[in-house]
Amino acid sequence: MDGISANDSSALKNSASGLAAPHYIAAENSPRLLLVDDEPRLLSSLCAMLGDRGFQMLTASSGSETIELLGKLQFDLVLLDLRLPDIGGHEIMDFINAKGIDATVIVLSGDTGIEAAIGALKRGAYDYLRKPYSREELLKTIDNALQQRKLENENRSIAMRLESSEKLYRYLVDSSPDIIYTLDQEGRFTFVNDRVKQLLGYGSQELVGRHYSVLVHDDDIERARYVFNERRVGERASRNVELRLKSLSGEDQERTFDNTLMTISFNSMGMYSLGKEIVNRKFFGTYGVARDITDRKRAEELISYQAYHDILTDLPNRILFKDRLGLAVIQARRNRAELAVMFVDLDRFKLVNDTLGHVKGDELLQHVSGRLKNCLRRGDTLARIGGDEFTAVLPELRDRQDAEIIAEKFLESLRQPFFLDGKEVYISASIGIAVYPSDGDSIDELLRHADIAMYYVKSQGKNAHAFYESSMLDASYQKVALEQSLRRALEQNELEMYYQPQVDVLTGEIVGAEGLMRWNHPERGLLTAGEFLPFAEENGLMVPISDWMLGALCRDLLQWNAVGGESVRLSLNISPHYLDHGDFFDKIRDALSRFNISPSQIEVEITENVCIRNPQYAIEQLNRLCQLGVSIAIDDFGTGYSSLSYLHRFPVHTIKIDQSFVKEIQRENGHFPVVMAIISIAHGLGLNLVAEGVETKTQAQYLEQSGCKIMQGYFYYQPLSRLQFLELLREKRAISA
Repeated sequence: MDGISANDSSALKNSASGLAAPHYIAAENSPRLLLVDDEPRLLSSLCAMLGDRGFQMLTASSGSETIELLGKLQFDLVLLDLRLPDIGGHEIMDFINAKGIDATVIVLSGDTGIEAAIGALKRGAYDYLRKPYSREELLKTIDNALQQRKLENENRSIAMRLESSEKLYRYLVDSSPDIIYTLDQEGRFTFVNDRVKQLLGYGSQELVGRHYSVLVHDDDIERARYVFNERRVGERASRNVELRLKSLSGEDQERTFDNTLMTISFNSMGMYSLGKEIVNRKFFGTYGVARDITDRKRAEELISYQAYHDILTDLPNRILFKDRLGLAVIQARRNRAELAVMFVDLDRFKLVNDTLGHVKGDELLQHVSGRLKNCLRRGDTLARIGGDEFTAVLPELRDRQDAEIIAEKFLESLRQPFFLDGKEVYISASIGIAVYPSDGDSIDELLRHADIAMYYVKSQGKNAHAFYESSMLDASYQKVALEQSLRRALEQNELEMYYQPQVDVLTGEIVGAEGLMRWNHPERGLLTAGEFLPFAEENGLMVPISDWMLGALCRDLLQWNAVGGESVRLSLNISPHYLDHGDFFDKIRDALSRFNISPSQIEVEITENVCIRNPQYAIEQLNRLCQLGVSIAIDDFGTGYSSLSYLHRFPVHTIKIDQSFVKEIQRENGHFPVVMAIISIAHGLGLNLVAEGVETKTQAQYLEQSGCKIMQGYFYYQPLSRLQFLELLREKRAISA
């Protein structure tokens, strides 16, 4: 309660009667009393009687002064005389009631009539004491009034807290992200919070009184009985039971359900009456919480699906394929039947991927998977196990011809062109087949043998299928042995450079030579680059091998120059892996500087596909070489996917006509438009021209007559060892001298 300030006391001393009535100020939180009487002597006596009780007391001697104080201050008790000179006690009590003033009134009156007492009590007076009254009677009445007032205030505070708590609880329940509900013992809803409207479309009130089965999906009704009829409590109550609930198709009230199903995780427990003994407790319903886990279930299903499927093609991945193959093997063993495992590897996919980019490569894989799936029977499984490799399991074979038919369908489906960005793309496949149980009785053995059969097809020219045979295993072991010995070839100095001279047919002079790598294999003899460089690319050995080649060429060039070969230009083939290597330019520049070789003696040969796989990076690298003084030649021109615009964008000095076009020249007076077109392009752009693989006089004469003056091939020289080429240079120098 508010204490009485000095300003309040001053105001009261100057109030209506003009008398300096006594004022008693106690502790600020002690009860505040207003003593009202028009007789100063009685008022002073009353103050003296209560002065030692620790009350805050103010006095008033008239009705108007009393009303003024009641309007300004709050009082706990008003000790009121009914007979006042201006305004009577009943009117003051009417004022208190009208204004809703929270003050307890005890009437102290000398009026002996019953009407005065009845009037006071009707107006809410706590008690009516007739004068004269004893001190004990007054003090007891005041104490009782204050005690009742304290209890009333406490009750109001408790009621307010309960109301606030109930509002908070209701807000929390209705704002919960979960459906909170209670059921009676018959399974009918007695309460559902508002969340059910947002999740399922039902109003909470329309569900009250209805059976829970109106919400549960038909397939989950049996399981729902364990949730909605839960009678256990505590740790034994139901936890995280998943159910699917029906939701309304719209906001209408027609009770029409669509196919939208929501998976709900339920927690519930029984509710019992508060009997003193457990045996007397009566079950009267179920309380539960239902949480929407639809998004979580969808995410889990997606994660689970992606764990067993290839994201790009939507086919089973290696894990799921092995699982299905394992089941198929068990079934075949039980039925004493055969099954086939296929290993499918796409031919020329890497070329398409490097040429058109990985995005189009992915698109091609999607088209391929669609075509292959359409070739399968019901019950067959096609999987992508990585890159451009697919596997298939064909259970319940009648004979091997069933597998052969599927393999032929695979190959036939891939013969039709694929259209990527308006371009026709052609690919094929190499397919290896292993049959259970003759080719293996375990998952790993069947896959390994199918893989070996596939590599056999690759070695025989691709675009075919083959069943596994034990003889293929020896060839596979030879391949592995070749890969292992290739790693040792660098350490044991088994690699060697050969050179195929390039001849100016008008003068007969040797104007250049193409460097060709050879491997002096300790068991298989001299191997050409085509026999071992593909293995080097597969096993990440192209960079160290190219480093070795660069050093060997520079050392040999020193010897060329010593015998008068300064005018001979050396052409070296650069692998795409080497060109992509970050320090490619630095290595060439440092090697030329270290061996004091003029950059004008070096011509770097690249294929069209190198230019396309990363055009901007290739342009930057080749421009740096040109600035150094190294010239650039495009090898195998016309066999790749490049556009003629690349001849303008790339710093190209020389075009080499591929030997596949030269081989077509069979008649001196024939018409070979591709060769003529390449020669015309070179002349039109002012580029040098070299023909590869010239093997006959007819080819040489046709090319010379068509405008090609520089040639290389067996018609002139076979590839020569370093010593043979040096001897040739000496002979040419001696002749010219």
